[in-house]
Amino acid sequence: MPVIWLNTSTYPFLLTGFPGLEKAHHLISLPLLMAYISILLGNGTLLFLIKDDHNLHEPMYYFLGMLAATDLGVTLTTMPTVLGVLWLNHREIGHGACFSQAYFIHSLSIVESGVLLAMAYDRFIAIRNPLRYTTILTDIKVIKIGIGVVMRAGLSIMPIIIRLHWFPYCHSHVLSHAFCLHQDVIKLACADITFNRLYPIVAVFCMGLLDFLIICFSYILILKTVMGIASTDERAKALNTCVSHICCILVFYVTVVGLTFIHRFGKNIPHIVHITMSYICFLFPPFMNPVIFSIKTKQIQSGLLRLFSLPYSRTRL
Repeated sequence: MPVIWLNTSTYPFLLTGFPGLEKAHHLISLPLLMAYISILLGNGTLLFLIKDDHNLHEPMYYFLGMLAATDLGVTLTTMPTVLGVLWLNHREIGHGACFSQAYFIHSLSIVESGVLLAMAYDRFIAIRNPLRYTTILTDIKVIKIGIGVVMRAGLSIMPIIIRLHWFPYCHSHVLSHAFCLHQDVIKLACADITFNRLYPIVAVFCMGLLDFLIICFSYILILKTVMGIASTDERAKALNTCVSHICCILVFYVTVVGLTFIHRFGKNIPHIVHITMSYICFLFPPFMNPVIFSIKTKQIQSGLLRLFSLPYSRTRL
């Protein structure tokens, strides 16, 4: 007897919070809300500081501003639906809104990888060719790199997102997260999804892997250059300029690899672990990046002190 699927293409998708913990959604939302507020304040402050402080008008901090803007973008993309599900139990989301959210989530993740690569290039030029640093990384060059990073991400994700609009959805229309992900949506399609399954692995994964390999290679060359510096103090100073960037790389790639391994090989792991790991992947890097740069970068520390001491100085006057 043939199986007849009911075509539910016109029905909205249903987002999911934490299955089995619906009564605790309001409590669970509190730490998530605190994380969202911290991310908005931390990255927003970094952006304002880089714009306002002329001492930070250098390529390194322009790239840091791109990283902060990307982190804000990811947060603002996921926050409304997550809090809507946990606070108001508002689970319905239209197809267009869902596909748009998936597009921004995935493209901004690739943007972040690209920005980390651009920051590695910045450190490579600064240490390997310091005398020509400002002539190589001009403002125009930084803008071109930023546009290239955004275009690469946006265009690479577009093919699989466009195809989502064409698919009929006749399986269950319940998604497994409180935000839309491409890999969740295609499970609901009753069509040939071979391209949408293979393309992210071949194109997107390889792109991220290539970024990581180039970053590693650049740091091998940086380390080779630093080891050739005679002065121990100068050697330590050169390496110290890379510490913040290395920490951000580790935070980003460790969470991404961890989430990938859990999804691929954790079939026996409780579903709640998958969901929690997804939140960590999207919240931990944006939360940690401002903290890392605020602790490890003296120029950012000085800028923050000037920023927060200004109102105090005015009140004394």
